[in-house]
Amino acid sequence: MASTLFTNARIVDGTKAERGDPVSVLVEGGEIKEVGKRVSAEKAKVVDLKGRTLMPGLIDAHVHVVAGIADLGRNAMLPDSLVTARAFTIMGEMLRRGFTTVRDVGGADYGLKVATEEGHFPTPRLVISGKALSQTGGHCDFRGRFDDRPAAKTGHKLGSLGRLCDGLDEVRRAAREEIKGGADFVKIMANGGCASPTDPIHFLGFSRSELEAIVEEAKMAGTYVSAHVYTDEAIRRCVEAGVHSLEHCNLIQADTAKLAASKGFVAVPTLVTYDKLASEGGKLGFPPDSVAKVESVRVAGMDSLGIMRKAGLAMAYGSDLLGEMHRHQSEEFVIRGRALPAHEVIASATHVAAKLLKLEGKIGTVAPGAHADLIVVDGDPLKDLALLTRQGRHMPLIMKGGAFVKRGGLN
Repeated sequence: MASTLFTNARIVDGTKAERGDPVSVLVEGGEIKEVGKRVSAEKAKVVDLKGRTLMPGLIDAHVHVVAGIADLGRNAMLPDSLVTARAFTIMGEMLRRGFTTVRDVGGADYGLKVATEEGHFPTPRLVISGKALSQTGGHCDFRGRFDDRPAAKTGHKLGSLGRLCDGLDEVRRAAREEIKGGADFVKIMANGGCASPTDPIHFLGFSRSELEAIVEEAKMAGTYVSAHVYTDEAIRRCVEAGVHSLEHCNLIQADTAKLAASKGFVAVPTLVTYDKLASEGGKLGFPPDSVAKVESVRVAGMDSLGIMRKAGLAMAYGSDLLGEMHRHQSEEFVIRGRALPAHEVIASATHVAAKLLKLEGKIGTVAPGAHADLIVVDGDPLKDLALLTRQGRHMPLIMKGGAFVKRGGLN
């Protein structure tokens, strides 16, 4: 792989409130070799950024790449071949928005991950939970109240986001099977949800003993548990059980946020999904009852950002979009920017997310030894977060692993 030397680059990585002074960045063999004011390499191709912003590739810590349509019950019934084709389209579009790494929190399997690593199609790096674990009647049970078909415990189609398990023996087996199958972490549904038909938002998923058993299984495998949670009660139960990654958290309260922060846990808000489900979900096939649930958590989401920031609870970037709504992935930046400083919003999609994914120092940073996952932005995103939106329109250059994904107008 050819070497590339970027010159006159002003770095924005979420660690500072202002852009850095111009520096040079040398890329060799898919990694960042050197960063500094005086860097040279005789055989490297020089790309003069002329003061543009250079950023580490963005990280989305909450996606569902197999969710090709908004109706998740229908999505779970589609043939694997169709789901696979749609997933690679979805991931390719994510990469072209500047997201060079994504964490799938329910649905994607190890086969998809291997395919991304083999490079058959341009995609982000993929970190997976396998199938999310849900109790009967929980957030991954898409059978309606009049559907008494037995729920399959194993062998779900690729389009299914999760699997059902009940009781200590079943939850342990399910966690072990997902880890054996290649999951990087374990995802659980610990609260009611918008997309599923029989669980109001206030429903609690899994008993405390079941939560603790799943956390123990993850710890024994050297990894962690991520939980779908909205209400303060559900979040506290998860924190007390040792759940490390707290997804959504719209209804969190100050004391619970402080407790989670004291344990070094991470929240992953996903505000853009509620905004788009409310405005577009119905016409894209999201069930009417599910659309009605959205409003109960949408408004509180903005308040949760201030509560978590004041508590010192780290927040990673998440979008959680479905079907055609995936195109709004980058708008989470602008939504969070209404409540948080721009550099903290960017940090959520760089070094904060990298630490959550256990890839600290390898992604989310422009530093020697990191993967050469880089994006160039026309303008200063610290002054205008919208530069990170519009399907990568303001990103003339995107690089993943030292290879150019996009290179428009830069010699």
